[in-house]
Amino acid sequence: MVELLAPARDKRSVSAAINNGADAVYIGITDYNMRANVANIELDDIKYIVEQCHDNNKKLYVCTNTIVTDKQLMKYKKQLNALEQYNVDALIISDMGMINIANKSSIPLHLSVQANITNSEALKLYRDLGVTRAVLSRELSLEQIKEIKNKSPIEIETFVHGAMCVAISGRCFLSSYFYNRNANCGECLQPCRQEWTIQSTESKKLVLTQPEDNSIEKSRLLSPKDMCMIEHIPDLMDAKIDAFKLEGRARAPDYVATVTKCYHDAIKLYESGKWNENLQLVKDWKKELGSVFNRGFDTGFYYRVPKETSYDNKATYRKIDIGQVTNFYKKIGVAEIKLWADLKIGDTIIIQGNKTGSITEEVKSMQVDGKNVTKVSREEVGVKLEHVARENDHVYKKEPIRGN
Repeated sequence: MVELLAPARDKRSVSAAINNGADAVYIGITDYNMRANVANIELDDIKYIVEQCHDNNKKLYVCTNTIVTDKQLMKYKKQLNALEQYNVDALIISDMGMINIANKSSIPLHLSVQANITNSEALKLYRDLGVTRAVLSRELSLEQIKEIKNKSPIEIETFVHGAMCVAISGRCFLSSYFYNRNANCGECLQPCRQEWTIQSTESKKLVLTQPEDNSIEKSRLLSPKDMCMIEHIPDLMDAKIDAFKLEGRARAPDYVATVTKCYHDAIKLYESGKWNENLQLVKDWKKELGSVFNRGFDTGFYYRVPKETSYDNKATYRKIDIGQVTNFYKKIGVAEIKLWADLKIGDTIIIQGNKTGSITEEVKSMQVDGKNVTKVSREEVGVKLEHVARENDHVYKKEPIRGN
């Protein structure tokens, strides 16, 4: 059974997570976590929070995952004794020195995403150092995660919802450069979320979004969309991931409540075996997730490298990434396509792959569960083709560019 791990920045958020179906809650302790700029939990409050979680059959994990100095390690040793006495269920940790110290306690160790784990051999090494679970890098695809899971000697955890960082595993120096605030010590001021323009030394500007009035527009080119995998819970469950992690320790309690409940309900629906009969519920959850703070949604790196199509060209159409071929039935000329966007009769699609090259077809016939349909949204669909497609081919929708 998968564990649903929810974030909390304060006691209110802890309760919100518990009351809405989280199996475990993770919090930050002052001085030693990657969200130093938000309200973190003081050491004296953790005993109460642990008791609250345990009384409700939930677990509590404490983040201690920043870069530290020798002086900070001395303080950490004292705090570690208290955390052990309070019976916290795990420490989320990344620094090797802190791992060495924490390994002398009885508290289980979970490796932070800051360690940037991208292969199973690294997990074997960390297992020998006492780590029992690792949060995998967000830059991994679903197929890579499956491969690691099959070889992993310890539990694996992956992020399934929330903010994405422009830097690999959060290793960013923008905040340090602009504000002298070290992101890797939890002080990130997120300059990446601001609007930017690109200008060369010759004063040439790059248009990053299609302008409405032929003017130069600013763009959040360094600010990725938020990850949202609510519609892909079956894929995640089938991958045998041990824990689904919700990002958001800087978010308010209502955010924690909403996101936790949506994912809890989605997991339960899949476990009931009635996912395909209740796809409207999935759409409703996606809408509900959109009601709280978000920067727009994407699927991160799970299915493809997340990037927007550039407008800096004169092409008459653009390709919208909508899905992937999961099977091709050659005798009847039908491609089974997993969609993460909308598709309807009359749309033109482009299918591309190593052997397929690039083929373009008008969608004339589609079926779901053997029944003809005219429009589908984010599900498995059979599409009749004139050409041969292949498993894992990428599918794009051909869309005219405005003004052409």
